[in-house]
Amino acid sequence: MKLAFVFPGQGSQYVGMGVELCRDHEEAREVFRLANDVLGFPLSSICFHGPAEELVQNDIIQPAVVTASLAAWQVLRNQGIEAEAVAGLSVGEYAALVAAEALDMKSALKLVHTRGRIMRETLPPGVGGMLAVIGLERVQVEAACKEASEVGIAEPANYNCPGQIVVGGEMRALEAVESIAKRMGARKVVRVAMSSPSHCSLLNEAASRLSQELERTEIHDPRVSFYSSVDGRLLRRATEIRHNLSRQLCHPVMWEDVIYSMERDGVTHIVELGPGRTLSGFIKRTSKRIRVLNVEDAKSLRETLAVIAEAREEAS
Repeated sequence: MKLAFVFPGQGSQYVGMGVELCRDHEEAREVFRLANDVLGFPLSSICFHGPAEELVQNDIIQPAVVTASLAAWQVLRNQGIEAEAVAGLSVGEYAALVAAEALDMKSALKLVHTRGRIMRETLPPGVGGMLAVIGLERVQVEAACKEASEVGIAEPANYNCPGQIVVGGEMRALEAVESIAKRMGARKVVRVAMSSPSHCSLLNEAASRLSQELERTEIHDPRVSFYSSVDGRLLRRATEIRHNLSRQLCHPVMWEDVIYSMERDGVTHIVELGPGRTLSGFIKRTSKRIRVLNVEDAKSLRETLAVIAEAREEAS
C-alpha cells in the first residue's frame, strides 16, 4: 500500500472538534496546549465549546482547523502510522507541511493566524462571497464567470472534484453566475457559508502581505512527497513552497488535480486528518481506485487503524 495524509481547509470546522481525541490522547492535548500558548488566547476552549459565531472569523477558524488536524495527525503518528505523501486544501496545506517536516508546528500556527488576520483586514466581511456550482464542467463554469465579469469580479476558486466548482467574487457578480449557471443546466447552485471569498483576485493585496510573512519564516524542503493545491504538482523545494503559499490566496485551489496526481503516483489509501469528511467526499468522486479513510474522533481512529492494519497484512 502507498499511504497519503490530507488535511481539510476552512469550512470543515464544528464546535466540539478534537474533544474525543484530546480526552483519550495526551499527544492531542499537547497540540492544543501549544496552540493556546502560541496564539495567546484559549483556542481549545473555542474549538471544544464554541460559541459557533467565533468559529467563522478567519483569524480564529484557520488556526482552529489546522490545530484540530495536527492533533489527529499526532495521534495517528503515535500509533506508528506514517504517510509517503501529503496535501492540504487551502489552509490545510500548512498542516500538511508540518507533516512533511517542511514547517515546524509553532511557525505553522503563527502563519495561519496571521493569514486569517490579513484576509480579514484586506477584505472585510460582506465585500464578497463564494458560490458552489454543482453539475457543470470546468469550461462551463469558467464561461459563466467570464460572462458575469461584466458586472464585477467572479472567478473559479476551488476545483473540488468533477462536477463541483466553487466560485469566489463580488456579490453582484456571484448573483450573475448563479443565474447563468442555472441557465446552463447546473444541478444545484449553493451559497457557501464564508465570511469573505478566497482564492480569487480580490485577495491580491492579502497575498502580497502574506508573502512578506512567508519570507521571514523558515521553511525546509519537505521530507515526504508534498502536493501543492495551487497546481496539483509535487513540490520538492522550500522556495517553490513559499511561492505557492502566497499565490494560494489569490489563485484557485486545484484539489481535483491533486488527487489525480496522487493516483498517478501510486497512492492506494488516503487518510483525511481533521474535522469533517469534506475531502473524503471529494476524493471518492474523483478516484475509484483510492481507498479513503478519516480520523477526527475515537470511532474514526479505530476504523482507520483496522483498515490500515488489514491492508499492510495483505501487502506483506
